[in-house]
Amino acid sequence: MELFDVYPLYNVSPLKAEGLWVYDKDGEKYLDLYGGHAVISIGHSHPHYIKKISAQLEALGFYSNAVQNPLQKELAAQLGNISACDEYQLFLCNSGAEANENALKLASFHTGRSKVVAFKNGFHGRTSAAVAATDNPSINSLLNAQHQVDFVTLGDLQALEAQLAKGDVCAVIFECIQGVGGLDEASGDFYNSLEALCRKHDTLLIADEVQSGYGRTGDFFAFQKHGITPDIISMAKGMGNGFPIGGILIHPKIEAKHGMLGTTFGGNHLACAAGLAVLEVMEKEQLMKNTREVSAYFKDKARNIPHLKDIKGRGLMLGLEFDFAVAPLRKKLIHQKHIFTGGSANKNLIRILPPLNVTKEHIDLFIDALSETIQGQQL
Repeated sequence: MELFDVYPLYNVSPLKAEGLWVYDKDGEKYLDLYGGHAVISIGHSHPHYIKKISAQLEALGFYSNAVQNPLQKELAAQLGNISACDEYQLFLCNSGAEANENALKLASFHTGRSKVVAFKNGFHGRTSAAVAATDNPSINSLLNAQHQVDFVTLGDLQALEAQLAKGDVCAVIFECIQGVGGLDEASGDFYNSLEALCRKHDTLLIADEVQSGYGRTGDFFAFQKHGITPDIISMAKGMGNGFPIGGILIHPKIEAKHGMLGTTFGGNHLACAAGLAVLEVMEKEQLMKNTREVSAYFKDKARNIPHLKDIKGRGLMLGLEFDFAVAPLRKKLIHQKHIFTGGSANKNLIRILPPLNVTKEHIDLFIDALSETIQGQQL
């Protein structure tokens, strides 16, 4: 049997990893500044993470949500404390797409409406409603197109209010910083006005923090910089450091009813152990503080990179925008310098999404390698 060929793959086969370093089948060493799409939050093979998951696996790896699981309550308590979102309620699932799917479904249940407003250049996942709310026709099938979604430009309050005034929108879903789209972020005034408009028109506000959450921006959630209160917050990538886990935080004004949401694997014992390990390491090692400090260092060092037009993003969710398409440069960084970086819908932008325990020394290695590679290529 062959694999279904949907991924364009680099010719690299990692076999093990530790901290910021990934090792391939030939023993070559790679600096990971992409974290597998912002998934690796506390570094590869963190000893506390391994210990916590191993101990849980020896005790009980899985049982369904038909029985009580105290680990879920422990995870909820720790998450509420470190995120400063203790008033919310937690529903656990397996991925970011599933988190957004449940968020949109819950908004429709709560409001009795079916239409969604999303933003151009946004990305919310590849499942049914989540992909319909993603502004990329190439990954939307006719089946997905049955969902009612209107797209407006990020920052356009007039267009947004025109949609909400129709009275049929259950939710507005937004990324505070657009990840796949290329690290664009609107102003604080826009996000505050977005919240006010949703309140005015009895529409739920969904903050997609799947990529930008879990300390990646230096705040626990990216929206917290702007002082707003979403009705639902979706999260996933950095939540389990590679173990599949996702979830939504739900404002207490939304009433729970038995059976309205459900999942077989979501919130299982191993997933909760992974999630608890991540939060414990984040607190003990002060990784949000490290994120802010290394981010400032990165931005200062990066300003002298040749052909750089702009530095986008916050914390360790960063984009380097150049005056040329970066795909060939990223290939050279992988194959010649052994450094993983990310791309985006903006073909001139390199995404930097390292584990939150990245150091200034790692940044120095990257900046030197990047500058040397740019100077050595034909532009």
